[in-house]
Amino acid sequence: QREFTQKKTFTSWINSILAKHTPPSVISDLYKDIQQGHLLLDLLEVLSGQHLPREKGCNTFQCRSNIENALTFLKSRSLKLINIHVTDIIEGKPSIVLGLIWTIIFHFHIEELARTLACTYNQPSLDCSSAVDSSPKANRSAKKSAKIKERWKISATKALLLWAKEQCSLHGSINVTDFKSSWRSGLPFLAIIQTLRPGLVDLEKAEARSNKENLKEAFRIAELELNIPRLLEPEDVDIMNPDEKSIMTYVAQFLQYSRNLHESEEDMQEKVGEAMSWLTAQEKKLAKLLMDTENETYYQKYKETMSFMEAFNREKNPFLPVLSSKRSEAELSEGQQQMREKWDKLISQINEWKAKLDQMLPSPLDSIEAWLQEVEHLQAEDLPDLQDPFKAMFAFREIIVIFKGLMDCFDSHLDTLQSFKNEDEKNMPLVLPEKLEEMKRRL
Repeated sequence: QREFTQKKTFTSWINSILAKHTPPSVISDLYKDIQQGHLLLDLLEVLSGQHLPREKGCNTFQCRSNIENALTFLKSRSLKLINIHVTDIIEGKPSIVLGLIWTIIFHFHIEELARTLACTYNQPSLDCSSAVDSSPKANRSAKKSAKIKERWKISATKALLLWAKEQCSLHGSINVTDFKSSWRSGLPFLAIIQTLRPGLVDLEKAEARSNKENLKEAFRIAELELNIPRLLEPEDVDIMNPDEKSIMTYVAQFLQYSRNLHESEEDMQEKVGEAMSWLTAQEKKLAKLLMDTENETYYQKYKETMSFMEAFNREKNPFLPVLSSKRSEAELSEGQQQMREKWDKLISQINEWKAKLDQMLPSPLDSIEAWLQEVEHLQAEDLPDLQDPFKAMFAFREIIVIFKGLMDCFDSHLDTLQSFKNEDEKNMPLVLPEKLEEMKRRL
């Protein structure tokens, strides 16, 4: 299943690139069509913008020469081609061909895009250029470069995931933690589309639909409205363990789209001005909310906060493209920097108020809420990128011990929450039913 999905996804991705070649070319059977080397060279020429040497014929010698030229070029870019040999490609060995194509996708597509996020997410930068030198010093340098490159692979994957997380976080509780089952519902794809092009999707309706319906809708909109090639089908994603590489390849296209959204500076300044005015108005509304509800009950505080958040989430949609701009600090104008600081400050104030509200929950709900947050924080925490398997295993075991300790309280918290009598001595509700339902859902 995994091999079939990768073959289909990689073939579609290659064809989207080969369409830009002069003359355009198409792959119909990846394992067979790659054997001559011509299409492989076409692909690398489009991706690199360089003209590569090739033999024009199709006999065994010429095919071998073309594939050797392609592999030599990739090695010159400091790419590690482990167990990828000319003979295996000529024979069309599936695992080797897929491994080669993934190496190309990761370097020219995902890694190059992730570089643009390096400033935003504080990932290490990488200079892939290297001179040909056989001296011992050069060999040591090459080994060091390979180690840096391996670390950057982790960073590039993480940077892409962080970008996807950030797009989704703008739309409620939609969260992604990997490039596998997190995407199964289709909601993350729709959330990213909504961030990039507000108004194209209805996320409220999407939450009531099936996974397959959401995936079908997301892929359709991405293809028609964003011109993003349809690399996946719903049945590729709506399974227990979807293929990570295929999903990464597809998600990277959304990042590519966001990088290509160029607007004139004049339009940008106007939108920044509008966003600043809206942010100022929201700050005043929040300050008024805190003042007006200072002496109110928890029930009233939470009710007023919900009303504020509903209006806030509804009104922010037109400003999302400018608020979620992925430009680095160096690329931002003074106005954009001020807007980003104002946005970060407002979100921080809202989160602080939500945290205070949680602390004000009547007993014993306050302790259940604190426990829930601790478990959720542990679940969301990234494992350290440790190269030493023994250190990684030790770190993982520590987390499991903490998690098991927390889960000892699960049954008692569940019983308490289900038996909680939601009324005071005057038979008035203590907590909004929506909050209780939210806590039960999270538990």
